[in-house]
Amino acid sequence: MLKTSERLLQILSLLQVRPFWPGRTLAARLEVSTRTIRADVERLRALGYPIQSTPGVAGGYQLGAGAALPPLLLEDDEAIAVALGLSNAAADGSIADLEEASLRALAKMYQVLPSHLRHRITTLQSTVVPVPSHGPAVDPDVLLTLASACRDAVQLRFDYRTHSDTESRRIVEPYRLALRAGRWYLLAFDLERDDWRTFRVDRIIPRIPMGRRFAPRDLPAEGAADHVDRGVASAPWEFRATVVIHAPADVVSERLPRAAGIVTPRDEESCVLESGSDDPAALLRYLSMLDLDFSVSETPALATEARRLSERFARAAEA
Repeated sequence: MLKTSERLLQILSLLQVRPFWPGRTLAARLEVSTRTIRADVERLRALGYPIQSTPGVAGGYQLGAGAALPPLLLEDDEAIAVALGLSNAAADGSIADLEEASLRALAKMYQVLPSHLRHRITTLQSTVVPVPSHGPAVDPDVLLTLASACRDAVQLRFDYRTHSDTESRRIVEPYRLALRAGRWYLLAFDLERDDWRTFRVDRIIPRIPMGRRFAPRDLPAEGAADHVDRGVASAPWEFRATVVIHAPADVVSERLPRAAGIVTPRDEESCVLESGSDDPAALLRYLSMLDLDFSVSETPALATEARRLSERFARAAEA
């Protein structure tokens, strides 16, 4: 049975799609008694919503004049969260063609906001600057297909393009979707490789029909979010490096985001970072922000770049 708040919204929605609903029909549709429907209608009237009723065996309900939209059945903080979420969705750009839909939904929401709440949200939006995503936009239909497969525990068949533009056909058991740094990822168990894998959604082309249902497995021990981070960190970057950082592994892990790479203890005073980047200079700039000593002798290209940058800094200091 629906919760009371969900049922009230459902009643309002039904009353808007048909001019008149017999009481018995409405009760049967929502799988409740006619007494419950009467109580719900009284709650809606108390909220200021004009609902007309006709008594008797053939009686029923219809919306009164001026009832174009339902009232907002949200607390103030919930309404603010929804409004900001829609604003960010409009500016984010990580899902293709979602900006216009988000703005339409926000405009409809503003019509039913109390004036004091509308003013608070407008004030907050005027001072918040959403940062657009720099990742590729994904097809919303693909995203919904993957989400449905995760929910229903249905195998996925799809074509996949890797970082190096290699194409392959995959058969997986999908489990979770994750949005990270403007990119959407799918966490799935790859049946052919017999292991967990993380796939970029913008590189997935689903094949229809999908596969059969499967019995869900236990998620990776570190959890879905951590596994996605590790999968992204170990992606095939153009440049990869192994760096010795002269600090305990727990100290380095606290200063590094989880997706920066894989940190492995070397001894009590040092650890090894396996990381990657599009070029050595970008990785060095990243390492310099740790404010910790590190060695790059095991990676000649990184050592060469470190010498070049150190000479530049020396010239800057002399100037």
